[in-house]
Amino acid sequence: MSKVTKILMVVSLAVSLFLVNPVAALAAPTPTPLPESETETSDINLAPQGSFEGLAKISASSLVSGAIKLILVVAALLFFFMLVVGGIQWIVSGGDKSGSENARKRITSALVGLAIVFAAWAIITLVKTLFGVDIINLTIPSFQPS
Repeated sequence: MSKVTKILMVVSLAVSLFLVNPVAALAAPTPTPLPESETETSDINLAPQGSFEGLAKISASSLVSGAIKLILVVAALLFFFMLVVGGIQWIVSGGDKSGSENARKRITSALVGLAIVFAAWAIITLVKTLFGVDIINLTIPSFQPS
């Protein structure tokens, strides 16, 4: 065993003994019971307060539509970035056949990706126009128990 391994074993043993020490657990203060007036749950307001009031408006439909918007934007930006990198790669290749071919493949992949993203957006818009289902601003009916 090397000297470093022995030192690490001793340090880890010392730390583990300190963390598992039962005296530290017994030294914890006992919690004081709440007065009777504070134990009733009917007065507790669980609604978000202050700057968190907007959280009360979050629903499953807003999360789904937000995720769809985010995926479309991130995918479009990613493929646009790939297109720019492919263009730079083509310029830097300077006539090298394999470098130009790799750049051409990257540009082609980026253009196909952008076409897929814009086709998805067009399909979403077409579904909204033809069927009246707005996937971008989705509203899912909720169950209200009586």
